[in-house]
Amino acid sequence: MARKTTTFIATDGRDKGKRFLITEMSAYQSEEWAARALFAVMHSGVEVPDEVLSAGFAGVAAIGIKALTKVPFELVKPLFDEMMTCVQFEFAAGQPGGARALIEGDNGDIEEVATRLKLRKAILELHMESFIAADPSRQ
Repeated sequence: MARKTTTFIATDGRDKGKRFLITEMSAYQSEEWAARALFAVMHSGVEVPDEVLSAGFAGVAAIGIKALTKVPFELVKPLFDEMMTCVQFEFAAGQPGGARALIEGDNGDIEEVATRLKLRKAILELHMESFIAADPSRQ
């Protein structure tokens, strides 16, 4: 079965109208990412309940991305960078090419900080769907 995808369309500023294709990480990669995020948060002194620890990406969402603000930048930067590997620049429907790798940096595809933050939220939401669907307590 193919990984889930979603299209995010920026609505503000210089990125308005730009389309970004977000593709779900593999189960292995998403579990590892969530574990690294949770351990970084715990290492920084944030109390993480047991039920959150066992919830993977959904657990990260439960404590919130804000919890990652308590983590030293050098620990959280690789996690934030890895999140963005889920994102591709998507051409408008009918244009050739479909999607391509996201260009990062000063002359990159994303020109607004707000767009990056909204993309991170969309990445978490896409991954949370899988964890919520797999959680037997929700069925």
